[in-house]
Amino acid sequence: MHAPHTAVPTADDAFTRLDNRDGVACLTLARPSSRNSLSERMMAELTTALDQLADDKDVRAIVLAADGPAFSAGHDLKEIQSHRNDSDRGRAYFEDVLRRCATLMTRIVRQPQPVIAAVEGMATAAGCQLVASCDLAVAGADARFCTPGVNIGLFCHTPMVALTRSVGRKHAMEMLLLGDWVKAEEAHRMGLVNRVVPSGEALAGAMDFARQIAAKSRVPVKLGKAAFYTQAEMGLDDAYAYASQVMAENMLARDADEGISAMIGKRQPYWEDR
Repeated sequence: MHAPHTAVPTADDAFTRLDNRDGVACLTLARPSSRNSLSERMMAELTTALDQLADDKDVRAIVLAADGPAFSAGHDLKEIQSHRNDSDRGRAYFEDVLRRCATLMTRIVRQPQPVIAAVEGMATAAGCQLVASCDLAVAGADARFCTPGVNIGLFCHTPMVALTRSVGRKHAMEMLLLGDWVKAEEAHRMGLVNRVVPSGEALAGAMDFARQIAAKSRVPVKLGKAAFYTQAEMGLDDAYAYASQVMAENMLARDADEGISAMIGKRQPYWEDR
């Protein structure tokens, strides 16, 4: 049993909301009027919140949710179009905003705590990328996913990076080339989401995942998440060599000794997170 953690206060005009309780942080996109588009400010607030949570030892899992009928409509296209008349036709701004987006997505992957998306409504373009970047995802039955850039003359190049690391190549290419909507059940079949729950229950489903994770030792979860993404980029022999090294390190942890002893002794383990 972990002690409740005080909610982090946010400004009334903030684009995000953060609430921490019982080892789980719920980070909410709170700009429904813009369909929670990933504007500069939204991405900055999300990245800052994740940076702060990374060092919070009371937070063992993170749920990423959203207010309103849309999870996220992707980049703020009005913000992007406003730079078309820059002297370089917007090139410097486009490159900068895409770097900011990449920073957010890689922050999720490199976050020491697992990040679980709770998706209701639509998740399009960079919003779909956000879901694909999370470690786990739960979708309401009415959720829909799309990478529609090709329909407006703009291939979803950066969402492609997360998508191809989340679903099979043929599925990714279908989404990227056709730009069609993918319903929640199809997204589950493709591997983009882990579970589909009744509409309106995605947050509850994501919290179930998070609470199960929060009940475990931080040591294997942190080591395991980092190792998962590292070995996935390696060849087979290198992956086994790396994973063996990390697992040996994990075996030396106090909690591994405690967990194995508890299993042999048929008792509940007591975690010290070391």
